[in-house]
Order: sequence, then structure tokens, then C-alpha cells
Amino acid sequence: MHHLASLHVYPIKSARGIDLSEAVVEPWGLAGDRRWMLVDEAGRFLSQRKQPQLATVTVRQEAGGRLAVSTPSMDDLRIEPTAEVRLVPVTVWNDEFEAALGPDDAHTWFAKLLGFDVRLVHLDDPTRRTPDQRYADASDRVSFADGFPLLLTTTGSLESLNAVMDSALPMNRFRPNVVIDEPEGWAEDRWRRVRIGDVIFRVVKPCSRCVITTTDQRTGERGPEPLRALGKHRRFGKKLIFGQNLIPELPPTGSGILRVGDPFEVLETA
Repeated sequence: MHHLASLHVYPIKSARGIDLSEAVVEPWGLAGDRRWMLVDEAGRFLSQRKQPQLATVTVRQEAGGRLAVSTPSMDDLRIEPTAEVRLVPVTVWNDEFEAALGPDDAHTWFAKLLGFDVRLVHLDDPTRRTPDQRYADASDRVSFADGFPLLLTTTGSLESLNAVMDSALPMNRFRPNVVIDEPEGWAEDRWRRVRIGDVIFRVVKPCSRCVITTTDQRTGERGPEPLRALGKHRRFGKKLIFGQNLIPELPPTGSGILRVGDPFEVLETA
């Protein structure tokens, strides 16, 4: 039997991730995952695609929903949801919805880091956004993640990819939520429904990879891999694939718990 090898959340979209030993699964993803996001003056999301220096931003979760944020070049920042909720329109890809404006000092801090005016927003109500309805149900929800509540990768697929590159890359290049210790490379391509611990997930769509995977998640520096290797070995049409998107099968108000070491089971394949 295979197991859950690691768990990860990214409290601020495109900032550095946090490794966890256990996490609550909510209908829209792991608790605390991608509930904060940076947007430009038009309300459009910002990410490492164009701002790779966000990889140097370390985030620590504190009590009461507060975040402690740091980067080597600046003083630390502490963030908490504001008492007065000020909703503003935001856009993630083609999704337009509302989010709560963060505190003013956070806007100033990130603007100094990135060199242009930005705002930090908080998804105070995670029921506002639905995943792509070509792959999801009308009742499904998602946070500020690119498209779906969770991303799954496997150790075997990383080993298979590293085997065709000159230098091995760590799993954090792919920014997963759950990593399974499946030894067979690309086995997840066949999975359609899985159980991790007591929580069942639908495997709804392969994850198409972008330039973020070429970004060192410690320094923000970039290189050609793994996109060059994915282009040779994992190209499906115009998409370069690594990992699978998941939607939890939970009631709208339900939740579950995942713990590193939980048993993993494939319930349905294609």
C-alpha cells in the first residue's frame, strides 16, 4: 500500500510554500491554502510567472488567521484580516469575483518588494469561486488556486523526470499540495478517483506546467528545466503535463483530515 509522503500549503498565492504534517481538507482545498493573493491595480492576479522574486517570500501561519511574512531584503511583515471587510473585484485567469482588501501596510510592503503598485487581497468567503465547469460540478468551489482545490504529484514521476535531466530538481518546483509515494512513473495519468486517509478525491484534470517550474523556490533564479524535459517526454498537444488536479468529495459544509503517512488507495482508473 502506498502512502501520503508530504503535505504542502501556500497561504499567499505564488509565495513560498509551507510543509505540514497534517492539514484540514475543505471543499475548496486545504485549510489556509491560497487564501491570500497579490493583484495589480486592475485587480488581476500576480504570480511567479512574471514576478519570480515571490519565491523568496517566506510565510508563516500564526494564530487567529495571521501571517508572518519575510524576505531577505526587507523587514518582516505581519498580516491579519482587517476588521472592516472592503470587497474589491479580482480576476484569476477568466474568473471574476470579489475578495477582501488586505491591510494598507501589506500593499506598501509588497509594492516595495516588486517595484510597482500592488494590493494584497484575502478570500474571506471561499464559496465565491467555482472551478472550470468542464471538469467540475456546479457545487464545487476553489480558492485562489489556478484552477482546482488540490494538486497531486508522485515521487515516481519526479524520479522518472529527473532521470532524463542532467541535474535532479526537488518536488517544490511543482508546488503540489499532496505527494504520494507511488514508485511507478506517471501512474497518476490513469487515476480517476482516489482515497487519501479517509478523504476521497476526484482526479479531474492533468496539470499543465508553466515557467514557474523553472524557478528555484529558494532564490527566485530561473533555468531551462524542467520545461525542456517535459517538452520532450510529457507533451500532450500544446500542454506539458506533471501532476493531477483533485476535487475533494465532501459535503458543502464538510471537512476531512490528511496526515503524512496516511494510506493511499486508487478507487477508479481509466
